[in-house]
Amino acid sequence: MFYFDPMYFIFALPALILGLWAQFKVKSAFSRYSQVRTSNGMTGGEVARRILDSFGLREVQVQETQGFLTDNYDPGKKTLNLSPQIYRSNSVAAAGVAAHETGHALQHAQGYAMLKLRTSLVPGVQIGSWLGPIIFMVGLFTTRIFGTTLAWVGVVLFAATAVFAIVTLPVEFDASRRAKEILFTHGMVYQGEMAGVNSVLDAAALTYVAGAIQAVSTVLYYVFLLTGFRRRD
Repeated sequence: MFYFDPMYFIFALPALILGLWAQFKVKSAFSRYSQVRTSNGMTGGEVARRILDSFGLREVQVQETQGFLTDNYDPGKKTLNLSPQIYRSNSVAAAGVAAHETGHALQHAQGYAMLKLRTSLVPGVQIGSWLGPIIFMVGLFTTRIFGTTLAWVGVVLFAATAVFAIVTLPVEFDASRRAKEILFTHGMVYQGEMAGVNSVLDAAALTYVAGAIQAVSTVLYYVFLLTGFRRRD
């Protein structure tokens, strides 16, 4: 019989609280600095294009994509996809987000090791993120018949998600570091505007930290359940 396990909250609550706080910080920072225009009036699309051109990445296309803050860099197609509120806006927030995504294009072009590692983990994560919990639950409720081997397979599969989340942290931090440095040194954002860029990108980074903690906490909870079963046996 399925039942509510209060122990789950002991593992999940810290990540949940941090995640909610991070989302609040992102929305608050973006809302505030999307109203502050950059001194040079460049849109996010123009910022991205100038950075790419200055590093010789003219083959990377900058294009508008649909959705709210769905900005991303596609290394396979070499496209920088910016949401309308970033691509069209000349705000400090738009400049920061556009530069951050451009940072990923620079990582790709320069062979940044952690980005390569994260990319190599994608196939495993796509399988483990959905198949791991299923195998774990099946294995957990059949331990008295088949032992814990199947459940541990589920844990290992899902653990790929936690590894991916951890590897993502330096990738995102490095992209933000590059963005801040380039925006200032290339004169696209002035000193007084950097506080807004820092606020937006630092808040976004916090969401990745929360995601990593959540993934690790889930793995630890799975391990706790399995070792608890073993002790009871």
